[in-house]
Amino acid sequence: MRLGKILVVILASTLLLAACNNGPTAAEKMYDHLEKAVTLEDAFKDQQDPLVQLEQEEKKLYDQIIDLGMKDFEKIKELSNEALDLIEQRKQKLEVEKESIESAKTEFDKIKPLTEDLENEEAKKKAEKMIEVFDKRYQAYQDLYNAYQDAMKLDKELYQMLQDKELTEEKLKAQIDKINKSYEKVIKANTTFNKYTKEYNDLKRAFYEAAELNVEYDEQNQKDETENQKEDQND
Repeated sequence: MRLGKILVVILASTLLLAACNNGPTAAEKMYDHLEKAVTLEDAFKDQQDPLVQLEQEEKKLYDQIIDLGMKDFEKIKELSNEALDLIEQRKQKLEVEKESIESAKTEFDKIKPLTEDLENEEAKKKAEKMIEVFDKRYQAYQDLYNAYQDAMKLDKELYQMLQDKELTEEKLKAQIDKINKSYEKVIKANTTFNKYTKEYNDLKRAFYEAAELNVEYDEQNQKDETENQKEDQND
């Protein structure tokens, strides 16, 4: 059974944009929407550690069940019910994640009509590429969300099966194999999501530079993101 830490690369943020004396330009309006989108993903970011903890707690329960075999069926039922409760908690965290991503996408989409007002052709090209990659990132998240939902459904089926005294070792092994394959899809989808997130972060920075926006970068945010990527590679 594969339950472990799935690291997610987050959107990079900036700290400051110097105001323009003649009112906001198209690029500055885009900046406001882009950085608000980052803020709207805070709830998504905040779910990561709790999700990992719930997965780890569930894994401990699973290990205890396997160690028991069928020697103490009542204890197995008790542990299985605890695991089912953890799955429900994971579902709730996942929905908060999704709502956060959806809100950020709605905010991000506000920049699309503004790109036509960009006078700097290089900035316009960067913006168009940035939009293309963000949309791919959004689709990658939908794939990740669906894959994770499917995996949790199989987890739930497993703990329900474990409450059946007639469960055979063959059926148990078949279910665990399905779960492992399902989490392989989750990991693959997560890798794709992280790839597009990193690419988007780089393109957003390139757009700001091309548009000659005077921004300061949240270097701690950038440092944390780099460390997470290294840890992801090591895992």
